[in-house]
Amino acid sequence: MAAAARPESLGPGAEAMAPRIAVLPGDGIGREVVPEAVAILEGLRLGLEFEFFDVDADRYLRTGVALPPEIFRRVEQADAIFLGAIGDPRVSDAAYQASVLSYLRTAFDLYANVRPARLLDESLSPLRHPRRLVDLVVLRENTEGLYAGMGTRYRPGSEREVAIVHHYNTYAGVTRILEYAFAIARREVCMVDKWNAMPESGALWHARFRAIAERYPGIRARHLMVDAAAAHLVRDPEQFDVIVTENCFGDILSDLAGELAGGIGMSPSGNFNPAGRRALFEPVHGSAPDIAGRGIANPIAAIRTGGMLLHYLGFKAEAEAVEAAVVAAIRAGERTRDLGGNLSTAEAAAAIRRHLQRGG
Repeated sequence: MAAAARPESLGPGAEAMAPRIAVLPGDGIGREVVPEAVAILEGLRLGLEFEFFDVDADRYLRTGVALPPEIFRRVEQADAIFLGAIGDPRVSDAAYQASVLSYLRTAFDLYANVRPARLLDESLSPLRHPRRLVDLVVLRENTEGLYAGMGTRYRPGSEREVAIVHHYNTYAGVTRILEYAFAIARREVCMVDKWNAMPESGALWHARFRAIAERYPGIRARHLMVDAAAAHLVRDPEQFDVIVTENCFGDILSDLAGELAGGIGMSPSGNFNPAGRRALFEPVHGSAPDIAGRGIANPIAAIRTGGMLLHYLGFKAEAEAVEAAVVAAIRAGERTRDLGGNLSTAEAAAAIRRHLQRGG
């Protein structure tokens, strides 16, 4: 089974007659690629209900609040959330991004950030030996680590300023992300850390890793330092199945893996908690303000993210059909500029839609 098809099968399934999807296109190219992805999902006629919300920098600059309580309450009632991108050069305040993406992850305790990286065609590989397979998942703990927001600044702006960020890990948080990793693995889990520089958190991760690995004798368990893992990814990505790590390292390694699989313009992701009743899906690429509004953004990451959403809702065959249509379009040379083609965002999405209608 392809890496992109595995993690979201842990979702609750399509329990409602008409699953509701809250769509937040966000900023930059999110406004261009998310509607194209939603149009493809709507074309499948699965009875999904989409509700769009303006949660973006325009609202934040106008009101000082990006995600007001009345919108959050409506998003909270959805079965899944489809987020485009958050980030705008007009807003330098880090609190803006935190008030949307980080807030949603925390509010719904979506502790597992699942980022599949799969090379869909060897022509997309930046490696010297393009026939090497890239088909892995970077599983990133979403609620702790360096991104937990725990820290302070003393004497800011002075020559005596001190900035402190806490690397925060808990027994419960580490346990559940490691259990998730073994649950989605096909053959191996590779835990990545930097225990020699952070021995306290390293001791916790290693103790829990050993204990959980014993319950999965059919899955190989190994450990790499984060710098070694980066080198191994470039030299031999085929060796990896599931990489599990803390928030910051996962953020970095997932971008590297995405580039090895053709670029982050093709990289989907999902945020999950198997015990919850909703999940959040987002393309990895961000808002890309340098190309926003030009109609040249690659819609594949958003479309594949839509495929992950379908899997989560229980529409496995349809999700696989979307992935097959993306592959068919790529192999037919119907690509945006970042992949060596000349199609616009809308044209590339239309090509995928045609292949989907033809059956890949």
